[in-house]
Amino acid sequence: MNDAVSAAETLRTALGELLDGLPPRQAGQAVERLIANYRGATPTDTPILRDRADVAAYAAYRMPATFEAVRSALEAFADAVPRWSPGSHVDVGGGTGAATWAVSSTWGGTRPVTVLDWAEPALALGREVAAANPALRDARWQRARIGKALALEPTDLVTVSYVLNELAASDRAALVDTAAAAAQAVVIVEPGTPDGYARVIEARDRLIAAGFGIAAPCPHSAACPIVPGTDWCHFSARVSRSSLHRQVKGGSLPYEDEKFSYVAAARFPVSPAASRVVRRPQIRKGQVLLDLCEAEERLSRTTVTKKHGDLYKGARDADWGDAWPPAP
Repeated sequence: MNDAVSAAETLRTALGELLDGLPPRQAGQAVERLIANYRGATPTDTPILRDRADVAAYAAYRMPATFEAVRSALEAFADAVPRWSPGSHVDVGGGTGAATWAVSSTWGGTRPVTVLDWAEPALALGREVAAANPALRDARWQRARIGKALALEPTDLVTVSYVLNELAASDRAALVDTAAAAAQAVVIVEPGTPDGYARVIEARDRLIAAGFGIAAPCPHSAACPIVPGTDWCHFSARVSRSSLHRQVKGGSLPYEDEKFSYVAAARFPVSPAASRVVRRPQIRKGQVLLDLCEAEERLSRTTVTKKHGDLYKGARDADWGDAWPPAP
């Protein structure tokens, strides 16, 4: 069992224990209400997660998806910086700490970890869940207002996942600038929607202006080749559905796909992919069609056929979001 699978199963088990004693109907209603709130405009000084019941229900529903999305982004980042691992980590707006689980499953060992969030109930529950993960048992869980007033101590890695959508534009800019000033590496994850992608591009531009190089998903640090308003860059992570997922969404499949957009950048040298698969590969008889974002700052479609030998086998195994060509 690899580290990511082990961490995901440990997290699901710990989250399942949180719901003991919470009636399924109450949990489902809490999740539906919280989802509606998150889709609206939320002032930065108003915590959405109000009490333990809110946090337990929402964490059980959302933490596995956030974990898988952030872990996918971190995996692509780690591929671009194979000789680097974070010596310290700050998770801004981390809530119950899904990103800290993703970091610990991407890079082994322990490191100082700090989770900052406005909602005290989320921090308290995150601390409780983290007891199941040896790498997080000494993590600090601190209440902080996320936005212009945020101050960060120097750290190796800052993660900001599913946070920018909750902030006003001026607070988003201030947060990205603060993260860039404090960290050697910054990874930002947002929902895989046109709006989420737009927020990621805004953050990407600010990171580049601050002297960062883009490590993933882009194969370059130039402007995104997507014409604004015509498309958006996003990826997909598969998430095992819990019983709460199935209850709330009324689905029968044992999994769902979490769509997300992200950017990973660093102040130190990075080795981004030569190109990135930006759509689900189309497998046809004797050929595979790959939509790529290339280092030449362009989007292209390439066809890989049987006559390409091992490259064809690699294309058949390629997934949305993978680097291309595959490593030898």
